[in-house]
Amino acid sequence: MILRQLITSARHPRLAAWVAPAWPTGHASDATLASSAAAPPSSPGQQPPVLVEDRGTHAIITLNRPKALNALSAELCHALLSAVRSLDGDPRLGAIVITGSGRAFAAGVDIKELEGLSQEQPRASVPRLTDDTARQVRPVELLDGLAAVATPLVAAVNGYALGGGCELALMCDIIVAGEAAVFGLPELQLGVMPAMGGTQRLPRLVGRPLAMDVVLTGRRLTAQEALAAGLVSRVVQDPVAVASAIAARVASSTPAGAAARAKAAVRASEALPIAEGLALERELFYSCFGPEQKEGMAAFREKRPPKFR
Repeated sequence: MILRQLITSARHPRLAAWVAPAWPTGHASDATLASSAAAPPSSPGQQPPVLVEDRGTHAIITLNRPKALNALSAELCHALLSAVRSLDGDPRLGAIVITGSGRAFAAGVDIKELEGLSQEQPRASVPRLTDDTARQVRPVELLDGLAAVATPLVAAVNGYALGGGCELALMCDIIVAGEAAVFGLPELQLGVMPAMGGTQRLPRLVGRPLAMDVVLTGRRLTAQEALAAGLVSRVVQDPVAVASAIAARVASSTPAGAAARAKAAVRASEALPIAEGLALERELFYSCFGPEQKEGMAAFREKRPPKFR
């Protein structure tokens, strides 16, 4: 179930389009996406752009272009979006961890794919995701796709998270930073501006003054600066291990439906006045009542771990 459905079912259809955009209407079928994400390299010796590890309680998706500092190419973006989509809604998974291989989380959009484009070409030259164009996903479409995910997303940031890489981290629900993590939005120095949510999400997390500094000057934030500003929740030596522990804890202690509803409510707080947000929270709370709620409360009363399905 995507977040849009959760919010619409809670009688807030106006909010659904803002908080949780639907998956692009021209997207490929689930079977096409799943098979594409799992497809072998297209040529001998070529590595897949993302690696997916299912650990039972959670999944880890690793961006796998270390020589290019995991730059967000169209192929990588398609593979990432496909992998997340195929995992979303799996009741075994408490969260999906996204990280990068090598010394970067992701150092931005692949500039080689943007050079030489005119004003209209970024909009028109690359089709939206369809069965016929399954590998031609614009990086900016990650904004729509990942915003629709109900499963909590945890970014494990190791090294550079710059430009689109920083914006990818901002799309996640929890950001765990390694001690050497660096965050920044240097797009203006390339003659463009952030286009994957940086100008909208960063101010909500760190406030307008610091966001303006980062966007307009290209200032980079260290892991400790990001922690002090509220951009990340933790700075640790091994971000993947800690992110995995967070995901496993969510899976073991929280039913998937309740976690998705709580995520929807928190995200809605960015868009709604407090009275409407409280009303949505209450509706989502009532919608939790069912077998999982009964099991959770019975386990609490009986002083035992809950056994959620």
